[in-house]
Formats: sequence, C-alpha cells, structure tokens
Amino acid sequence: MGPVIRETKEMLHDVLDNAGVIVIYLDVKENVVFCNKKTEKLTGFKHADIVGANWVKVLFHGNNSIIKQDMFRAVLDECMRHKREKDFEGVILDSGRNERLISWNVTPIMVENNQVAGSILIGHDITKIREAGNSVKSIDQTLKNILSSLKDYALYVINLEGNITYFGMGSEIMLGWNKGDIIFKHVNILHNAEEAGNNLPFILEQVRLFGKYEKETALITKTGEAIPVILTANKFLDSDGKHSGYIFIAKDITERKKLEYQAFQAEKLSALGLLSAGIAHEINNPLLVISGRSALLMKEKISQNAKNVLDLINSQADRIHKLVDRILKFSQRIQPAFGPVAINEVIEFILPFAQYSSLPNVKVEIKKSFEKDMRPVKGDLYQLQEVFLNLIINAYQSMPEGGVIKITTSSFRNLFALVQIKDTGLGISADRLKDIFMPFFSTKNDGKGLGLSICHNIIKNHNGSIELDSQVGRGSRFTIKLPFI
Repeated sequence: MGPVIRETKEMLHDVLDNAGVIVIYLDVKENVVFCNKKTEKLTGFKHADIVGANWVKVLFHGNNSIIKQDMFRAVLDECMRHKREKDFEGVILDSGRNERLISWNVTPIMVENNQVAGSILIGHDITKIREAGNSVKSIDQTLKNILSSLKDYALYVINLEGNITYFGMGSEIMLGWNKGDIIFKHVNILHNAEEAGNNLPFILEQVRLFGKYEKETALITKTGEAIPVILTANKFLDSDGKHSGYIFIAKDITERKKLEYQAFQAEKLSALGLLSAGIAHEINNPLLVISGRSALLMKEKISQNAKNVLDLINSQADRIHKLVDRILKFSQRIQPAFGPVAINEVIEFILPFAQYSSLPNVKVEIKKSFEKDMRPVKGDLYQLQEVFLNLIINAYQSMPEGGVIKITTSSFRNLFALVQIKDTGLGISADRLKDIFMPFFSTKNDGKGLGLSICHNIIKNHNGSIELDSQVGRGSRFTIKLPFI
C-alpha cells in the first residue's frame, strides 16, 4: 500500500470517527464492524463493547421495547432484501436509557455478483427538533407509519374487545382490505379460528403471560386466501402507560415458503431419480430377454395365430422400452452443454413442431409478446427447446375445445430472462398443484407423468426456476426464469 493511499484511508477513518452523526457499519449477520465516537457517546458503550455486538444490543440496551426494535428491524430487512437505501426515522436508547429520535439512512454495501456484504447506518439525532409539542407518543406514531408503508409487513392494532382500531398501509396491501372497511371490525376476520394454537384467544393469552407472541402462522385476506406470515403480537399501551389493546406486526413469507418448497421438491426429485434409475435398469434386463426370445421365435415356422401373439408381445415390449428410456432420461443428471442461447429464437423455432404432435383438432390462437434485443441466457439449446415444446404441448392439451396461448418474454431485474406461457384451458385444482412436477404424476388419463419432471430437472440444472399458477376453469400459467450470461 503506497503512502498516499495509506494517508487517504487514515484521513477517511478520522473523518468518520469524528463526524457529528452516528456512523455504524454492520456485516451480513448484522453485527457491528465499525462505529464512530458519536455512537459511543450517544449509547454510552465503549468501542470494544460495540464492535462485534449485534445492533439491537447497541441501540436498545437489551430493552424490552420489542415493538420499536421490530420496526427498526423491518426497515433494515427491507433495505437489505431489496438492495436499496432507505431513509426513515426511528427511536433508540441513549446512555441514560432515554429515547432519542434519530433520522437514519441505511445503505447496503454491494460486492461482486450483486451480493450484499453488509450495510452502513448513518443517523442524525433530531430529538430536540421534535420535542416541541411532541412526545414518545408522536415518535411511536412515526414508527408505525414507517412500518405500515413497507409492502412486506402488515401492522394493525386492536382494542381490548378485539376490534381493529388501526390498520396501516402495509396491511391494506398485504391483506386486501381498505382501511375504511375494516376499522372497528373484529380481528377474527384476519385469523383462522379453527387453527389450534394460532387462533386469537390463544395469541392474546400468550401475550398476557409472556409479554410477547411470535410464531409462523397464516392470515386471511379479504378474498379468503391464507398468506403465510411471521406474526408478532405485543401489548399496546396508551399515553399514560395503560394497557389498552394489542399491536400486531406480520411479515409476509410467501416467497420464502416458495423457496423452501422448491428445495423440498428438489430433494424428493433427486431421491426419486436414483430410485427410478435402479428400477429402469432392472426392467431393461428381463425386457431384453423377452424381446430377444420373441425375435427368435418369429424366425421359426409357426402359425399365423402364433405370429399375431408374438407381434402383440413385441409391440408391448417396445412400449415398455420407450417408457424405460424416459425414466432413464429423467433420472440421469446429464450436464448441459452450456452456451449462449437466445430465448426468443428458441421459442420461435419450436412453435411449428407443436402442431405435428398428437394434439386436439381444435382452433388454438398463439399470441406472442417478446422483448426485443433481450440478452442471451447461459444454457443448453436442445434441452431448452425440449422444455418449451413440452410446455406448449401441455397448453394445447389443456384446451380440448380450443383457446388462446399467450407467450411473453421479458427481462426480470436485469438478471434473468422471464418467460411466461399462459393458456385459457381447464386449469388444475389447488390440491393437485403441489405435485405437478413430481414424476409419474399426471392430470391426463393417458399421461406418463414424466414430461414436467424432466422440464423441472432441466431448468434446475440451468440454475433457473419454474413455477405454475393455475385455477380450475380459468387456465394455467408457467413462469420460467433463466439467468443471463
């Protein structure tokens, strides 16, 4: 390191250390890596006690102000997950354990491959500015408004009778209710009363006994859909410190649940792949004996009736052989021959082949909406052709009376090629959707149940994802994401 660079780094460190604002650098585990003198002075902790500690201990002294901690954590989580900076106002505790209102800026630190390596927190103490005519109550309201604006969080407050008295913007977005329509309704409308251990009386009893309730559960939307959430409940105190109700904070974990399910499916598919390979090889051995002996008998002088029987045996053996080949194809983890692939060209190429497959003789309209000049993905050309051909044939077969197939391509966050194949067919019931990518599962009477399993494996091997949304009578939509080169 040259003397100029060293001097510049030392000067930068001195500037940050002596700045009149709080400066804290957190690592990916949310532990403090760096703090300046303002942080030490305001919190009352020494530098050695702050570095290496979690931000909650530093900014809240392990205080029981769980609601304020949760609100702060929600903003920090939103910033890190969406990889964007955030400005907000939040309360912390000073060295005398008094609440201070801080104007914060949180900025994620990005490294190679667009990964988050940590975050920088810069805070300006604005307590005195807000003291005139304001109190902790107004600070609490500010915090509630911040959390309510975060789309992945819902915040609502109920009184002791269980009626909703506050319903934040985030709650409206997540749960579908308009604030004016749900205020003063009983909170049971959001909770599944039949779910043992998660219904409202149980939750409130846990808060009364232990001061807090936190559990993974589900909330009910206006349309009756159950959304998976991490739900936190605390007592709500009025300005005199009297218990006047309960405050709920719910974090939407739908995306996390999807990832967990995909990982679970991948594990099951891997195990089934090994099992399928073993079964296929065991079937192939006696099948070769049957086919060989049958071929030898055909060369003998036998009656026509016997030849007809042998033909039947050969045709059925051939049918089994083709099925075994598909099973082996499913089970074998063939490494794709990666190269640059233009998704739009792949789809255009395979569209004519769909009409030569065994499809219903009905009118099907293809609508295309392709993003121009889309970057190539890294993939195996022939395997991706197989995936899209399979999905389009599925769409045809789901519309025995005709319909529309809409194919769209676009760039997703400049990281993935997004392909959606939507049909207006029969659709699939919710209870069958969870098994749709499993081998040997089919919604068709004559289906083998291997096509979508093979598609799933191919997309997985391309470091992509494939999902299906479907409703009975309204059609289905496959969504595929493949990383750009």
